[in-house]
Amino acid sequence: MTPSPPPFDASAPPPPLPLWRRAALWRGAALALWSLLLLRSAVDGRLDLLLRAAFHPLVAFGGVALGSLALAQLAQARPGTAGARERLRAPERWLVLATALITVAAVVWPPAPSFAELASQRPRDQTAEEELAFVLPPSQRSLTDWVRLLRAQPDPRLFAGDPVRISGFVLPITGEAPQVARLLVRCCLADASPVGLPVRWSAVGPTPPADQWVAIEGVMAVEAAPGAGGEERLVVVPRGIRPIPRPARPLEP
Repeated sequence: MTPSPPPFDASAPPPPLPLWRRAALWRGAALALWSLLLLRSAVDGRLDLLLRAAFHPLVAFGGVALGSLALAQLAQARPGTAGARERLRAPERWLVLATALITVAAVVWPPAPSFAELASQRPRDQTAEEELAFVLPPSQRSLTDWVRLLRAQPDPRLFAGDPVRISGFVLPITGEAPQVARLLVRCCLADASPVGLPVRWSAVGPTPPADQWVAIEGVMAVEAAPGAGGEERLVVVPRGIRPIPRPARPLEP
């Protein structure tokens, strides 16, 4: 006589799903990829192109936090847990897949922003230093130091003939010769503002291409500012210009 099957118990939990269909596994994998992206970005230098150095530890902390969440999700996918019986819904499946593709692409292809193009789309920095607590000697001033000094002491004749040693990228200016510029950031590229100095490129030869980083040695001179009004401005008269690689930390606070 064939034994009858055991009676169906409606109160019994459903059997666990195959591993690849468990929602917790996919969520944990997506969080792990984001954690990997943040942690790798915190150590491989790419954050220097996107974010002020003061905020880099926050990115690393975010990577650690996401890694912890990923481990918690993966733990819920173990056999014997409720997560082992939760199926990944179709909308969530596509969201997890898109997230995974984005993070993999970001790891494989690091950012390479065009500073000149970005600067052309951002408003010029208009912050002024009412009083400078300390003024470096002329040959030790960076481009940003010069810009802030000229805003604190706007008479250009005070600095005519001062030696200049600066670096920056070539920034095209509508209706004028390109400037040598830097990007100031309070947090990241989203709030970046360009600052620049006019350069008399003809003093040494052809103008370098846009976005090229250059180191310039020369002197400050006074010239008439473009447009009517008879105003004067300082211009860098280079004695030497040489192309340089983009600095490891190109953003300035």
